[in-house]
Amino acid sequence: MSIQATIETKLNQAFSPERLVVLNESHLHAGHHHVDGGHHATFDGSGETHFRIRIVAPAFAGMSRIDRHRAVNEALSAELKAGLHALAIEPAAPGEATRW
Repeated sequence: MSIQATIETKLNQAFSPERLVVLNESHLHAGHHHVDGGHHATFDGSGETHFRIRIVAPAFAGMSRIDRHRAVNEALSAELKAGLHALAIEPAAPGEATRW
């Protein structure tokens, strides 16, 4: 299963969202420098390392923005430890305005 599919499955299980969009933005980061295994490298934009998560879920009602981010990061902790490099998280509760 792809990392994207794993992220979608885990977020659906953890939050039962009304809306969920997981965007692979790895290609947008081509040319950026990062540390890989202790070595500095230039990222080529391939693979599944950078994602944007847009999620609307009742579970976020009454939670602060930082708590929402923590909850998503916790749900994906195994992927983050396994090499997922970056998450851009856009969480909302139902009825809240979103920019997307």
